[in-house]
Amino acid sequence: MHESVMRLSPIPRAFLAATLLSTVTLGVCAAPPRPAALPRPGGCTRIVFTGMANLGEEWKTPLGEGWVFRVVPIVPGPAGYTGWDLVVDRDPPAGYPDALLLATPPYNALNEREIGTTFGLRSQDAVGWNPREFHFLTNPAALLRGQKLFLALTKLSGAQSGASANQDPAVAELSSQLKDLETGAAAGELRILDAGLATGTADPAPFAQHWAQQSAFQSYILVPQSGTNPTPNGELDWIRFSITLWLPSDWKLPPGVNAASAPCQQ
Repeated sequence: MHESVMRLSPIPRAFLAATLLSTVTLGVCAAPPRPAALPRPGGCTRIVFTGMANLGEEWKTPLGEGWVFRVVPIVPGPAGYTGWDLVVDRDPPAGYPDALLLATPPYNALNEREIGTTFGLRSQDAVGWNPREFHFLTNPAALLRGQKLFLALTKLSGAQSGASANQDPAVAELSSQLKDLETGAAAGELRILDAGLATGTADPAPFAQHWAQQSAFQSYILVPQSGTNPTPNGELDWIRFSITLWLPSDWKLPPGVNAASAPCQQ
């Protein structure tokens, strides 16, 4: 077991923003900076869950008011990706995209909501990027509107080159409306407590140097690669985690869920 002997400070937000903007080309268009969430009157309801997700398996827990938090396996695809996406959805599911994806840009790019061997990250880099912070919508009407805006934006910008899409007033208007929906979204954090992984053999990508260094202080167990040979990005076999959510103060939680009043996170 690779034991944790100390914890480095969380990745500076300015560093992360600069990393994403300078090293990743978005699939549709450059996402606007995430707006600061507006302070909620009366503070928030803070809840904490712990869980474990195994390779190819989903973990989920109800949040109340018809919402569920899911840790969903990433589709392996031809590249053999491993890992999980963080999802906040209606129960039953309301379709794509979910409330966490909509409120946690950038879209179609390296993102805190995805813990996986995607976008050039090795398995050890993915767990070194810890904790993960995100936002999510809590209003069903906002989710429905956000889905329509997102799909319209994807369709419009997908028919254009990246440069043309970024200069299109219609794309800018749709992006602005999505940004408005993110304002006031609830906040959350996932912290990886332990993991089982096969390390990647490649050198860390330039944008992943900080996470590669931090992985040396993250607790994880080395497991055999599922294939016959080691791979450049390695493999995530399981993660054990805690999830902290800051919900509206009047949120109706499921029975048995412990909560505390706390200041809202931005």
